[in-house]
Amino acid sequence: MSIKSNARYRVVGGMKPGVPMLFAAALTACVNYAGIHNDARTAEPQQFAAQQSLPAEQGYWPATNWSDQFGDAQLKALIDEALKGSPTLDQARARVVAASAYSEAARASTIPRVDASYSLTRQQFSNTTFVPPPFGGAWLTENKGILSASYDLDLWGKNRETLKAAISQYQASKADEEFIKLTLTTSIARTYNQLARLFVLRDIAQEETTQRERIERITAGRIATGLDTEVERKVAQANLATSRSSLRLLDGQILTIRYQIAALLGAGPDRGLQIARPTLGTGDEVRLPDNLPVDLVSRRPEIVAARWRVDAMTHDVKEAKAEFYPDINLSAAIGLDAFGFGRFLTAASRTASIGPAIHLPIFDAGELRAQLKGRYAEFDYAVATYNQTLVTALSEVATQLAEVRSTDAQLADAQIAQIAARKADELALVQYKAGLTNQLTVLNADVSALSADQAVANLRMNRRDQQIALASALGGGFIDASSASSPVAPRADASPTGTPVVAAR
Repeated sequence: MSIKSNARYRVVGGMKPGVPMLFAAALTACVNYAGIHNDARTAEPQQFAAQQSLPAEQGYWPATNWSDQFGDAQLKALIDEALKGSPTLDQARARVVAASAYSEAARASTIPRVDASYSLTRQQFSNTTFVPPPFGGAWLTENKGILSASYDLDLWGKNRETLKAAISQYQASKADEEFIKLTLTTSIARTYNQLARLFVLRDIAQEETTQRERIERITAGRIATGLDTEVERKVAQANLATSRSSLRLLDGQILTIRYQIAALLGAGPDRGLQIARPTLGTGDEVRLPDNLPVDLVSRRPEIVAARWRVDAMTHDVKEAKAEFYPDINLSAAIGLDAFGFGRFLTAASRTASIGPAIHLPIFDAGELRAQLKGRYAEFDYAVATYNQTLVTALSEVATQLAEVRSTDAQLADAQIAQIAARKADELALVQYKAGLTNQLTVLNADVSALSADQAVANLRMNRRDQQIALASALGGGFIDASSASSPVAPRADASPTGTPVVAAR
């Protein structure tokens, strides 16, 4: 069973002499938040050791048109199309509008409110109650028009903190929209690169099929001269069928990727059938910009969103603390109230009121303290989310850079192996045609050449995919437009009327 007792006073015209004493006594007995606090702090990027993993290479931060570096006009067109028609992005925009509306509603509570009302009531008064004749038992019409105004003094900043929290949530939703936009463009670019990969692998498979057809013809000639048997013919036919099957598999995968790109565009699957073969180039040289990881906190939209949510929870905590203090609302009203129509617009029908309404929590069975503890828990969660987001971002940049460097080294060796394997395959085929070696030698050399071609192709595509991922990990050209007012390392233990405690950048 819960018990809630609130002291309310309304004085019209003036306050009685005993009320101040009663109010002072109530203040000493009201609920408080003594003993409820926390020490959670957002992490600073400088505290993470990253100089070796993220060296200063005098590079540039990616621009918003970072995908243009690959020189494929179709990719640029696909990204532009997605930014205009993606339902996922529409969802993010709707959340921004909702957050903006909520902040506007919160702003309304910080300014005076004026209302007007009019009522017309036809009523028969009882003849056996306190209403004397001639009104008792009679039907009367009451005209009532009131113009009222009210204003919450907000002495402890509760409404102002609610507004600040709403504004921070709005900023977070805007950063979320940018994060979704970056995620969408990155997904399109990486999927498009996968389409390019499949086309290159299909070219290799087509060359392999042509090679297997040549081996089959050579085998038929060798059988005619008695150098080979039907066993070699069947092996050649089986290998040719396998190569053709690989082509069919790649054709199916290409179609699937086209459908996936169409879905990312927010279009039907037929849109994917119109996508031509990619013509992606190598892209720019990969060099990290200076001042990492410090600048990353304003370049990664999800970090900015997490930071704004910490700030919003800081104000939510202060709003919860302000609930412990008296709430004073000033109100005034003026209007006309009369029975009938004849006297409604006369001076005798005038009515007016003015005075404060005071609300002070005295005993609430721990409701306000529980609410404050919950806000602190939400603040701790927001801080932990921000810290984890920062750690993850640094890890992603370092990981993508390491993969790019590793792929570059692998590609150099793979290209040497490819040249050697191709030369061996050509020599084996010449020797086989001349009867100087058997089919097994040719097939082994052919498989080695195929593997070498596929390895080089995959490494090149991996390199471009990692380059795309690195551009995304560096924020994809996003820069926090509200960086001048962005909160940094807020604490939730500031007083409800004080300024948030923030750490220097």
